[in-house]
Amino acid sequence: MIVALQMCSGLCADGNMNQLRQQLTTLPAIRPLLVCLPESFLVFANSGHETLVVAKQSDVYQQQLSELCRQHDIWLAAGTVPIATEHGKYFATSLLFNEQGEVLAQYNKMHLFDVDVADGTGAYRESNFTEAGSDIVVVDSPFGKIGLTVCYDLRFSGLFSALQRAGAEVILVPSAFTTITGAAHWQPLLTARAIETQSYVIAAAQVGQHENGRATYGHSIIISPWGDVLSELANGIGFIGCQPDLNRLHAIRRDMPVQSHQRFREHLL
Repeated sequence: MIVALQMCSGLCADGNMNQLRQQLTTLPAIRPLLVCLPESFLVFANSGHETLVVAKQSDVYQQQLSELCRQHDIWLAAGTVPIATEHGKYFATSLLFNEQGEVLAQYNKMHLFDVDVADGTGAYRESNFTEAGSDIVVVDSPFGKIGLTVCYDLRFSGLFSALQRAGAEVILVPSAFTTITGAAHWQPLLTARAIETQSYVIAAAQVGQHENGRATYGHSIIISPWGDVLSELANGIGFIGCQPDLNRLHAIRRDMPVQSHQRFREHLL
């Protein structure tokens, strides 16, 4: 089973970890279980400077996350944890832990949110403090082959196509969408990515009004390879879940072999 947790993260990493611990006590008993966290679950700071402070202590929080996996016997997709780089910035990193607390995969957010939005924040410039990643990540798991992305990556279909070609069957999209862009584009983009790649798309989201003044859209959602909405949580803190049917996924890909028909493969990421 795969579960997506919807959170309203604040300024304090320790407080956010406590919020996570509380949510983990409400999980279903079924195992194996993959728990997916939203972007910036660990810290939703006032500035990149504050996030960088947490990034320099990321090992401490990774150890805590590893312990939680062992304690609850869960896989955990922790997206995102800030991890300091050698260039005075940090990666927005999605980490995949197994139930033994081992990190099996690390994806550094590739596309950075440098845009102007007609909301209370107005201008977003992730590249001021975030270093862009460059590697596509797909990893085997009991839940299928998992492809990792983060939030703004959602707008770049070439990345999703590349993940599918690399074997991805389940694609994770931890996010902190703004309310403006979320209302306009969140579900259409997620549905399109699921249909295009014929994959399960699991999108765990931030929700509500945050301590840093930002407002996020919520609407955590799970979409099937056929584009069906399997579960959704519009507002509030909580979780949704599904049991991926990989036999149905393979049947969809067999009956409509879209990727083998792709004529622009060499032009895609």
